[in-house]
Amino acid sequence: MKTFDAARTRAHLAFDRLVPALREAFTGHASVPQRHVHTIESGGARGTVLIMPAWSEAGFLGIKTINIFPGNSARGLPGLHATYVLYDAHTGVPLAQMDGNEITAHRTAAASALGASFLAREDASTLLVLGTGRVARLLPAAHASTRPIRKLRVWNHRPEGARTLAAEWRQAGWDAEAVDDLPAAVRHADIVSCATLATAPLVRGEWLAPGSHLDLIGSFTPAMKEAEPSCFAGARVFVDTEEAPTKAGDLLDAFSAGTLTPEDIQATLTQLCRGERPGRLSPSERTVFKAVGSALEDLAAATQVWTGAAE
Repeated sequence: MKTFDAARTRAHLAFDRLVPALREAFTGHASVPQRHVHTIESGGARGTVLIMPAWSEAGFLGIKTINIFPGNSARGLPGLHATYVLYDAHTGVPLAQMDGNEITAHRTAAASALGASFLAREDASTLLVLGTGRVARLLPAAHASTRPIRKLRVWNHRPEGARTLAAEWRQAGWDAEAVDDLPAAVRHADIVSCATLATAPLVRGEWLAPGSHLDLIGSFTPAMKEAEPSCFAGARVFVDTEEAPTKAGDLLDAFSAGTLTPEDIQATLTQLCRGERPGRLSPSERTVFKAVGSALEDLAAATQVWTGAAE
């Protein structure tokens, strides 16, 4: 069994290849059982463990174990750690262990960009990122692979983190700026991408401009939420998988508030990628994309790492 550390895993996850790979995966056929979710309590710390398997007709089987501990930020640690094991689906033989953090972060950012490729305006150029974690840091490169992103704005509940990340982006050549006035930043953004572990809403519906695209990719449990129910009123709403309406706190709150019904959801990524449902219909409409993540995305990313290393 081969081992791919973080650097080797990351080397094969360029977004100009990963986003199309995800699109192909959602178009194709794979088996993706529902994730197993377990709550962990130990020594006063509380976390969530997810076990996510998937296998494809291409002959690959993958299982990701991901640990989410929101309290880690106070310890100076990332809130998410993961491992990924890739197997031969025909024999069960282990092929490789990969850095699950890189797999997760890159496939999440790629899914965000894939959703935006159907839902954001074609001329969307200003991206506002909420959060400064692994996924948030990757969003500019991911979205720039599908839209003409020129301006980056970043907000974080710890302002110093936003300033540090904006400086890093400027050093990389972006027009990037940290913002403290979140309502104003949301109003002026073409794409608002939330990549946080928030348990209370951050974005309000009245802040969102006509023609904007709201991307919600951080929360993935009923207790987590990044947008108020008002964000869904009057918008065309899309999800990554059929599992999202049962797991996402943002959607569940909107259902309870009456600003959204399950029947209002326009399409999943599979339906968009297969051309079964339309994405954005006009430059002026508001769109919302809610993702909780899928083991299919992990498998597509891990397969790309495996095949890329063999080239």
